[in-house]
Amino acid sequence: MAEQLAGDAASDDPLRKYVTLYPEVVQAGSLQNALQTVADRVGHDLVIELTSSPGWRHVAAEVAADGCSAKVLMALTERDFIVDCWTDGVHMASGSTQDLYAVVGALRSWLRKPRVLELVAQWPFLRTWELARAHERGEAVPVRWRQLREAVARMSDTALLELVEAAHEEERLRVLSPGRSMYWLTFSRRAAPPICHDLPRAMPIGNGRYRVRFDDGRQQELDGAAETVAAILAGLPNDAVPQR
Repeated sequence: MAEQLAGDAASDDPLRKYVTLYPEVVQAGSLQNALQTVADRVGHDLVIELTSSPGWRHVAAEVAADGCSAKVLMALTERDFIVDCWTDGVHMASGSTQDLYAVVGALRSWLRKPRVLELVAQWPFLRTWELARAHERGEAVPVRWRQLREAVARMSDTALLELVEAAHEEERLRVLSPGRSMYWLTFSRRAAPPICHDLPRAMPIGNGRYRVRFDDGRQQELDGAAETVAAILAGLPNDAVPQR
């Protein structure tokens, strides 16, 4: 079959290099078609869509319903269907399998909105992680703070550690979702997308000094983490409160 497909495929066929590893996909003409064929064959009520990127139209596909979505991508150097599951923009589970039927089964299960631990128990090729489970429980912000503090503590950046710890001491900042963007410590009203970009952010600039950047473009340099956090608090808008 693979040899026949290889002979039939034109030299400019985008699926030509996948013939050996994915003969059923090449025969179907795209991953979308192959997944839809399997879904229809086993009686799953699934609508497989193309991804939004035209460059992936033959080797990627997705499903989506009511805030849940999943994307499937074909690996190039080995037979693997890579699956990523999302809820409202939050990455919840990921994994890969060689079995196209297992992919379709996992897609159908995910769109039924199970708890993520139930999903990975049913489909062991998928895995999840602490932050995904925290999002399900509505506890993502404290988990993000703990993971950030642990990550910074492992680094050799004492100034950043002092800034993170000083910020964590303040309740108005502790209830916001922390993050890092390049060298900046950032804050958001939400732990899930859309992430806020209008709150003050700060970064160490050396010699115990820090730079704070405000939403209007102003920047302020200060001595010490305590003064920096005070400036952040002073620059917080009145609506800088947690949102779901």
